[in-house]
Amino acid sequence: MRGRIHSIESFGTVDGPGIRFVIFFQGCPMRCQYCHNPDTWDPGLGTEYSADELIAEFERNRSYYRTGGITATGGEPMLQLDFLLELFEKAKQKNIHTCIDTSGITFQETNASYMEKLDKLMSFTDLILLDIKHIDPDGHKKLTGHSNNRILSFARYLDRIGKPVWIRHVVVSGITDHDEYLNALGRFIGSLGNVKALDVLPYHTMGAVKYQNLGIPYPLEGVEALPKEEALRAKKVILRSIKETRQGG
Repeated sequence: MRGRIHSIESFGTVDGPGIRFVIFFQGCPMRCQYCHNPDTWDPGLGTEYSADELIAEFERNRSYYRTGGITATGGEPMLQLDFLLELFEKAKQKNIHTCIDTSGITFQETNASYMEKLDKLMSFTDLILLDIKHIDPDGHKKLTGHSNNRILSFARYLDRIGKPVWIRHVVVSGITDHDEYLNALGRFIGSLGNVKALDVLPYHTMGAVKYQNLGIPYPLEGVEALPKEEALRAKKVILRSIKETRQGG
């Protein structure tokens, strides 16, 4: 089996614990307006690798990854579920810490075959970085082109199986920065018992140049990058709502 890989980062420091070997999978069904990797959207592009080739790349610098491991990101890594399953099974055979950075958009709770594969994948996965783009269903669809139903259902599934999760949320001025949404996100996260960390990230415009190079209009043209102070304020709102939910407030 061969997977389509956009690129590899050999010294990742923001994609899970420790220093990580980060694999960017090709292909994504989402069209997030602030996506900074539009070149990963097309599932037919990328370079083909086998799982063994990727593991061998990791092993060449294994001494750097003593406190880290492998992170599968993208794109949407779970779009290539069979290949990801093979890769992580081989990784765990070598005692490598495994992490998936995902939106959860591929989750199919009523598909028995899919769930069987997903359950097996989770048995080889140590950590999930879950991107919740927008807590409001309509806002999520406008922002990404998709409902958030599958994403929130995936979060609940991870909670049921006790899989450790880090939540990631990007704050965009005028889109996700309203207290109504931040409080609702906090209440949702507070209802989960498996969330180990929360990263609230300020929207940035660094990906705009890629759209220009690809000849694609940038959806958030004119929206300014969010100051870090505003992201910190948003995180405080979310954390307060999480605390109140867990205390029964």
